[in-house]
Amino acid sequence: MTDHAARLAALRDQLSRQQLDGFVVPLTDEHLSEYVGSYARRLGWLTGFGGSAGTAVVLTDRAAIFIDGRYTIQVREEVAAADWDYVGIPEHSIAGWLADHAAAGARIGYDPWLHTAAWVAATTQALVARDATLVPVDANPVDAIWTDRPAPSPAPLAVQGDAVAGATSAAKRADLADWLARQGADAIVLSALDSIAWLLNIRGADVDHTPVALSFAIVHADGATDLYVAPGKVGDAVRQHLGNSVRIRDRAAFADALGRFGGRRVAIDPNGAVAAIGDALTAGGATLVAQRDPVLLAKAIKNPVEVSGHRAASLRDGAALTRFLHWVETTCPAGTETELSAADRLLALRQETGLLIDTSFSTISATGAHGAIPHYHVTAESNAPILPGQLFLIDSGGQYADGTTDVTRVMPIGAPTPEMRDRFTRVLKAHIAIATAVFPDGTVGGHLDAFARRPLWEAGLDYGHGTGHGIGASLSVHEGPQRIAAPNYPGGQSLEPLRAGMMLSNEPGYYKAGEYGIRIENLVLVEPRTIPSGDPDRAMLGFTTLTLAPIERTLIDPSLLTRAEREWVDAYHAGVASSLSPVLSSADAAWLAAKCAPLPS
Repeated sequence: MTDHAARLAALRDQLSRQQLDGFVVPLTDEHLSEYVGSYARRLGWLTGFGGSAGTAVVLTDRAAIFIDGRYTIQVREEVAAADWDYVGIPEHSIAGWLADHAAAGARIGYDPWLHTAAWVAATTQALVARDATLVPVDANPVDAIWTDRPAPSPAPLAVQGDAVAGATSAAKRADLADWLARQGADAIVLSALDSIAWLLNIRGADVDHTPVALSFAIVHADGATDLYVAPGKVGDAVRQHLGNSVRIRDRAAFADALGRFGGRRVAIDPNGAVAAIGDALTAGGATLVAQRDPVLLAKAIKNPVEVSGHRAASLRDGAALTRFLHWVETTCPAGTETELSAADRLLALRQETGLLIDTSFSTISATGAHGAIPHYHVTAESNAPILPGQLFLIDSGGQYADGTTDVTRVMPIGAPTPEMRDRFTRVLKAHIAIATAVFPDGTVGGHLDAFARRPLWEAGLDYGHGTGHGIGASLSVHEGPQRIAAPNYPGGQSLEPLRAGMMLSNEPGYYKAGEYGIRIENLVLVEPRTIPSGDPDRAMLGFTTLTLAPIERTLIDPSLLTRAEREWVDAYHAGVASSLSPVLSSADAAWLAAKCAPLPS
């Protein structure tokens, strides 16, 4: 029996002891984070799945793992088919699967600190037809059998100075107090870690790749704030920065504090707060004000200082990536490098800037068939040599105090095939379609998704992920509420209007299972656009590309590009060369100049 099979058997034994017939194991934490600390990686520990999104359901006689289209290949490589059914979402739901497979009268457990109230309500309703019951647990049964489960990180908090934040925490909390007044609310509970970090101008190191601290915050009508965090994480500099209006409370006291709001109106985000928070407030006599976390939009619209900081981060990060791409082209055709050694090389080049805090996510260093797995994660077991005839895809980013980067490039190892060039050029056309889009203020991200897909659809091709995600300012690499995504792709359609100051990724792709993957990703800034011949009363927006790195010329078939598309490529490359050349060595600058030369007409 394998380790993961033994863990599944142990969980079933534990469920029996807790008088449960099933249990749901999501990949998240009590803050509903995308990336979680090692203590919260229950799904990976139980199943072996290394992706960043998924959920498992364990019944007495059956188990399933739910993943979206990004992980269709990966889950089959990492999770044993003998023990687990693979179930795709969004075409299937956990609630629907339970309604089909739970035994009549079954008691299905869930941890209320890991699910939203809406999920609880929907799943409860789905189980009615089976006369089954959804049961909250006081103690997570996975934790009971995970004997060597890591402890939460003890890393200290750090101050995010006003010079890079662009606004003081006091000013942000005053704005939030005004919002509470408009809602007629006495307080708001914030549980999203990046919302708390942005509001208080603090950062942490409790979650890999995301500079946040495990904490909760309750902001009162006057802007005064209770920050619930492990006391040992708060040093004198942070206390002085926060001031008297932010009271430090022990994180362990948070749940009990929720019960002391009887008779008061408390705002919580129904989609961003776990069910346990609302349950505790209601049990204590509070009236819930269901409103989206107002910090989300304020955080998403970057101020001029944050934009300037991101440009500085993009410059140094682009220089490191350009040096790396030069290294790939000159070194990797020998066949002596691997996915892991390439990732290590890129990390070392970023570290040479002296300003790298962390990578912004686990680097996707994927050669050949691994490139067809959009969120591939290289391990010692999967590590493959980078060989001639392959396409090498590198999707990576850095966390700096002044900005968060995320960029994907593809390099041929040796000469690419005509098919590779065709597919790459179609992805490039898709990328340019987003980069050059002009649209009315108020357009939602989902409406732009088809702009990117058209060049691929015309050839009977597509890609199984969204086209763009929001990005934070020295915060989460995937930041809402803005996205560029259609309803029938992972994550669903984005209905958030795009606003000037938002930053997003632009990352269409193409993946040929078993052979190669292609993705071209830059970060873009939403800015106002003036159309001289347009309606003066209609505000228009467009994108400005922020990322600085060459797009591989040998993979471009210029005959597939329109004149306007070739002009875009040439203008982008001219900007890359002029920006990066002064900070590169003469050898790297000469290589970059050749890569950025105008395309043949």
